[in-house]
Amino acid sequence: MILKFTKMHGTGNDFIVLDGVRQQFQLEPEQLRLLADRHFGVGCDQILIVEDAQHPDADFRYRIYNADGGEVEQCGNGARCFVRFVHNHGLTNKREIVVETKSGLITPRLEENGQVTVMMGAPIFDTERIPFIGNDDEIIQTLEVNGKEIQITALSMGNPHAVQIVTDIEHAPVAIEGKLIEQHPRFPKRVNAGFMQIMDRTHIKLRVYERGAGETLSCGTGACAAVVTGIRRGLLDTRVNVATHGGVLSIIWEGPSEPVWMTGPAITVFEGEINL
Repeated sequence: MILKFTKMHGTGNDFIVLDGVRQQFQLEPEQLRLLADRHFGVGCDQILIVEDAQHPDADFRYRIYNADGGEVEQCGNGARCFVRFVHNHGLTNKREIVVETKSGLITPRLEENGQVTVMMGAPIFDTERIPFIGNDDEIIQTLEVNGKEIQITALSMGNPHAVQIVTDIEHAPVAIEGKLIEQHPRFPKRVNAGFMQIMDRTHIKLRVYERGAGETLSCGTGACAAVVTGIRRGLLDTRVNVATHGGVLSIIWEGPSEPVWMTGPAITVFEGEINL
């Protein structure tokens, strides 16, 4: 099977984007893992598939697979690449579209300056919906990791996140502790582990160990989750710039029940074909 693809990235979080509207395919987990493999395949953090919408209010359906071949609910950096892809490939002439994801509808918009803004929906703190085994009433939860107790905030941005505050982002134990948090038994569907250093009330630094992918250069939903955490804990203002190793994202959250807005770049790297 010859498969056409586009390689893209959003602040270093890299993707293989597949057009499932104009080409027909069905990929098995081992084929997804081959595509994502950086030595034997194309290489990426996530594989994004563009499909015809099933929801009556949506323009497209958006499916996301991590590098381990598992399907996940949401990817913020990928959403920005999604709208640029469908616009550049002539699948729509709309600059703002409604996209159906596994976790609900999102609204990405291609800005005049080339940046992309995405309405990511409201954060979820209901432990059953995250899902997380814990107390709904506590914004700060204690988690036992590697023989010690750490403080996290558990929430969902369409996918589960555990955010902790660290004093030195560059020396945070992301590789070791991140993997243990990702697989912690109190997160039945695993979790994205975020490590946030607060610089001031409008600037943070962030590293994220992503579910099924390991540490990535950037995580859009992780940036949203970190800012929401900081605001809920009274440490951040409503507009925050998030510095990741791959670039800067701008996040806005006006408070409970309000959606989170994320703005950042979406870059096409190259296009090609691969024989699976």
